[in-house]
Amino acid sequence: MDIGSILVSLLIGAVCGWLAGMIMGTKGGLLRNIILGIVGGFVGNWLFGLLNISIFSGILGAIITGAIGACIVVIVVRLIIGK
Repeated sequence: MDIGSILVSLLIGAVCGWLAGMIMGTKGGLLRNIILGIVGGFVGNWLFGLLNISIFSGILGAIITGAIGACIVVIVVRLIIGK
């Protein structure tokens, strides 16, 4: 994986985390959004693969999948923590 791919992944993760934060009403900085977006991307890809669902392709699909996955992560964390 070259540096360009890493930067694109971080950018997509940041956008996914920011979208999830806006949808779910969470507050956090850039690093938290990037982490949330990357984890959300893994969760979204795993869940959509399990359910055999395909949402667009390319960057738009990655952003939508990551944002949905990040929202799911926020919901699960809120259920565990109780906030």
